[in-house]
Amino acid sequence: MSKGDEERRGLRSSDQAHRPIYPNQSTRMGFEGASGLLFEQAMAQTRMAVCLTDPHQPDDPIIFCNEAFEQLTGYRREQIIGRNCRFLQGPDTDQRQVARIREAIQSEEVVVVEILNYRKDGSSFWNTLHLGPIYDANGRLTYFFGSQWDVTDIHQSRAEESHAKALAREISHRMKNVFAVIGGIVNITGRSMDARDVARKINDRVQALGRSYEPTLDDAVLGTIQVGQAIRSVLEPYDPEGDRIIFTGNGARTEPNAISAIGLALHELATNATKYGALSNDSGTVEVAWAHQKDKLDRNSLQIQWIESGGPAIAGEPASAGTGFDIADTLLAHSRGTLERDWHPDGLRALITVPISNK
Repeated sequence: MSKGDEERRGLRSSDQAHRPIYPNQSTRMGFEGASGLLFEQAMAQTRMAVCLTDPHQPDDPIIFCNEAFEQLTGYRREQIIGRNCRFLQGPDTDQRQVARIREAIQSEEVVVVEILNYRKDGSSFWNTLHLGPIYDANGRLTYFFGSQWDVTDIHQSRAEESHAKALAREISHRMKNVFAVIGGIVNITGRSMDARDVARKINDRVQALGRSYEPTLDDAVLGTIQVGQAIRSVLEPYDPEGDRIIFTGNGARTEPNAISAIGLALHELATNATKYGALSNDSGTVEVAWAHQKDKLDRNSLQIQWIESGGPAIAGEPASAGTGFDIADTLLAHSRGTLERDWHPDGLRALITVPISNK
């Protein structure tokens, strides 16, 4: 259910946690002794709505409520005392929760339920109700104690988060379909033009983009995504045994729009390593690390290090960077990022840097 639907239904938070409580002498029950006085003072001060019911009277009526209970429900004490708590229920109250309350009363057990209640003005609110028995010194049931806390804001946040995740799943499904369609078009075009090798290279890059986006959509609703999750998704196909690529990042996050350039750059690095570098033999490894750092221009940046070792010796920088790296450089430039490459004798060392505004 959307927030708009809840508002149309009259769902409204009481702002219970921040509302001042003013002791109301009319709520005094007349409990005897020092403990009774302490109880009344505590009930007057607490922001939690509290009531007591008498199970020995017909229909277990409310015999005490504090000021917070009056403010939460909109009813005055004289409209509350003598009534069963069910008067706060309404058309959309979950009867399964009502049954749990009824069963707890019958078995004299403690129960905590989240239930939709209604105020005097007809507006509704989500109420976390704690209900339990109170016994006297002889172990005889005397009262039932009920405390109510308005959790409407929390419930709305849950509903919005659930809606966002459902939307993210739908977008993820559609994106998979889009990448599949693109892949099909590329393959058909490649066959028709007798350029299967070119089509395969294009398709590899398209699928790398798809893998980088696929696991990030649930996170994207928060405004940022986990970098490590996207990196692992892109590189997983190049290390099927899971022992050649070493990840040493942390929980760094970045904007979703940066992930396409990062994903494609990692794909080109992994492809190069598979053909010529550390992943082209049986013993080489690649270490991939990521963290937030200050770049050369003192900007907050996401930096991803790529360090190959154990592969064939490198004589020096190749004569041509290759089409793949040219594409990665171009994409990163659109995000004001860079891909620096150092053709070290022990293996390629690369640094992807992307400026970010959020962490």
